Amino acid sequence: MKEQNTSVLINSVNRTLDILEYLFRVGGEVSISQISKELGLYKSTVYRSLATLQNRGYVKQNPANDCYSLGIKTFILGSGARIESELEQTVHPYMQQLNDRFHESVNLSVLTRDVDGVYKSVILSKVDSKLSLSAYTNIGSLNECYCCAVGKCLLTFSDSIDLDVYREHPLERFTDTTITSVEALRAELDTVRMQGYAIDNEEREIGLYCIGAPILQNGVAVAAISLSGPTARMCGSDQAERIEYIRQLSAEISQAVSI
Repeated sequence: MKEQNTSVLINSVNRTLDILEYLFRVGGEVSISQISKELGLYKSTVYRSLATLQNRGYVKQNPANDCYSLGIKTFILGSGARIESELEQTVHPYMQQLNDRFHESVNLSVLTRDVDGVYKSVILSKVDSKLSLSAYTNIGSLNECYCCAVGKCLLTFSDSIDLDVYREHPLERFTDTTITSVEALRAELDTVRMQGYAIDNEEREIGLYCIGAPILQNGVAVAAISLSGPTARMCGSDQAERIEYIRQLSAEISQAVSI
């Protein structure tokens, strides 16, 4: 085995990777002071490394206690390396079932926040439509929560959601049906909670309609599943059937992931 030339290693990258690996080992939230003590690094060094990682989505900070944990980007990289999570393994057969039934695009998404604290949904897994005219997405892509069905589900059923973030970062209008006020969003989420599913009626893109439903553990969303396609097909004579099917399927998935 060829001996590695350590003279070409970058110390700052090494330190950053040490921090990532430490967060993985701990498996929860950790303070800057604890990381500094455990790894023997200056607090200023730890802070700069964490700020860089947070900016890129590899770690996240809990604003309630200023502690850090691994972000969704690390999971996305793991998925790219074909390391499937227990959640994905459990949900995928149901996603395939939904796709087989209606032939539309099916996505599994979770909640994250960007560097400004704005809520986003990120796609963890997907089953593409069998039809040529379809809604196509990429694993790892981020979407605004307020104008997508899965995002509304995640905002509705997740803990400690602070919609006031949208007062500092106003809701952008993408189409005539986009929700553009915090008050309207609150009302929409109340409706989602009552009916157990959410709709994106061309709110992000004209011609695209989506039905989403939450995947719950102890009443809290761990993910959301969606069925997306052209409005003309999704709003056809079987629209009510599609809604009821995904609503009941999400309940089955919630039971499965809670076992």
